[in-house]
Amino acid sequence: RHLRSPSSDMLASIARPLATGMGSGLPLASAFPVLTRARALAINVSRTPLHRAPLSAAASQGPPRKYVVVGAVAGGASCAARLRRLDEKADIVVFEKGPDPSFANCGMPYYIGGEITDRSKLAVQTPMSLRARLSLDVRTMTEAIAVDTARKEVTVRDLATGDEYAEAYDELLLSPGAKPFVPPIPGISREGNLSLRNLQDMDAIKEWITERKAKTALVAGGGFIGIEMAEQLQHIGLDVTLVEAAPQLMAPFDVEVASVLQRELEDHGVKVLVNAPIQAFEEPRHAAGVGSDVVLGGDRRLPADVVILGLGVRPDTALAKTAGLALNARGGIVVDEHMRTSAPHVYAAGDAVEVKNPMTGADWMVALAGPANRQGRTAADNMAGFKARTYDGTWGSSAIRVFRLTAAGTGMNERALEAAGIPYDCVHLHPNQHAGYYPGAEILSLKILFGTEGERRGKLLGAQAVGKDGADKAIDAAAVALQANMTVDELADLELCYAPPVGSAKSPLNFAGMIAQDMLEGLVETVQWKDLHQLAADGAHVVVDVRNPPELEADGILHPDAINVPLDHLRDRIGELPREKTLVTSCLSGQRGYYAARILAQHGYRVKNLDGALRTMLAAPPSSTTS
Repeated sequence: RHLRSPSSDMLASIARPLATGMGSGLPLASAFPVLTRARALAINVSRTPLHRAPLSAAASQGPPRKYVVVGAVAGGASCAARLRRLDEKADIVVFEKGPDPSFANCGMPYYIGGEITDRSKLAVQTPMSLRARLSLDVRTMTEAIAVDTARKEVTVRDLATGDEYAEAYDELLLSPGAKPFVPPIPGISREGNLSLRNLQDMDAIKEWITERKAKTALVAGGGFIGIEMAEQLQHIGLDVTLVEAAPQLMAPFDVEVASVLQRELEDHGVKVLVNAPIQAFEEPRHAAGVGSDVVLGGDRRLPADVVILGLGVRPDTALAKTAGLALNARGGIVVDEHMRTSAPHVYAAGDAVEVKNPMTGADWMVALAGPANRQGRTAADNMAGFKARTYDGTWGSSAIRVFRLTAAGTGMNERALEAAGIPYDCVHLHPNQHAGYYPGAEILSLKILFGTEGERRGKLLGAQAVGKDGADKAIDAAAVALQANMTVDELADLELCYAPPVGSAKSPLNFAGMIAQDMLEGLVETVQWKDLHQLAADGAHVVVDVRNPPELEADGILHPDAINVPLDHLRDRIGELPREKTLVTSCLSGQRGYYAARILAQHGYRVKNLDGALRTMLAAPPSSTTS
């Protein structure tokens, strides 16, 4: 294992006595040391980098650089691949604790649910393919157990043999990723309580469901993995309950967006419980039970043949801690903008690192595949000395499909802005995703958040969207606008693609910018959905619903005390409205309410418009959040 370049003489020194001894009937016991030596050399031959031609005469000067990457998959594999493209001569060694150096972990729920049928499609690369394509020395089933930053060595353990050895490096990247969070709930380690981190976990879930003939499933946790697993388990016919301890699903979204996803799950037969922390996992009381009884508050028991633990992740940074690297309070690896850790020649990338929040300047941790890949590339450029490239932070752009709907978001939500003390306002709107007259138009619900004071006044701070079509498209554009530090004025003026089958002459993002413009310029004051009932009950406000009467019957009443004056009759009936009150105008989605607000304001009324109108009110959380 310490031989890195075996010569022909070394090979002969093994082959010759081995052939002689075995040919002369040498006892196996006597041949054993020779066989052992042959095995050791064979291992090293398989790990010896292939011959590479130098890129140029200048590039061939000096000894080859030695790069070691601990942890593959997203950040590590991206770094190793970039290093090879930058340095054809380098010796690049990748250690991966599991058997798969590069796999599509985001696709695993869809294999469990049968949408992806070919398991091999999830194994994006193998050690052999990485060697053939990139000449990488990939050593799977090999765990890094120590880093000596002074000696620039990594100690690793071959999990197949238990052997340990040291590997020197010139530059080191740590990309250990994140591991499932397992809180200290009684019985959480019971058989049949399964997490999903790698392909082996995926196989174990499918095997348990098949062999135990599971009929009921409980998914603990309402984040990305939890919701995707709930959807996919329902697809294969299980009776699924999703349990979340927080008041809402999907913490990156605001509650009125998350509630739309909750209803979509429920509409497809998934039972959803929020505000429902798990107290214990116990032996099933039912004789036929094969998993656990999940105990909630009030001794409520939910039998489950299989339990999926989707309770979040934590950085897998035990190695970084023993190496003495600086960690944050959550255990994340502290890095600078070049992805350098606190130790010289040691870099880190992926779900285990702390990065900047570009919107606040504070540090945060975001476990997403896109940022992990870009961090790996940034680290490689700096490790190779190619360019002092910087990683300027993670914006949190993400998406999820839930049955018929897609939800997407970027930037900060209301809770994050309030926690950071940033003054903001928001806009809700519900346009069609493309021209309404073209067949197939669907409602797209969009929300943007923008600053209202100081240097952030008018700046886009975040956006969220949900709908059957177009949510990811809108948020991709919003993510670019956010990273370009654009204002709502610039959103209003964005020139985006238009054709009736794919868009509108004024895109949803244009509309959002225009509404925010009007708010900041004093043309309209808005009321949020969560404040309507309190305002309507205070005696100083009157709700004016400007929909047509048939709409009230079809879509429901906005508020029992609302005055209904259709927009087209408002000028004729304006005298019916009380001047001593502040009027709150509303309609179905907000546009007609805005028109009404402008009419009334110019007739001397104090008026506000209900932001997003009835459609946003209908998206609000269910009145009973645990039923």
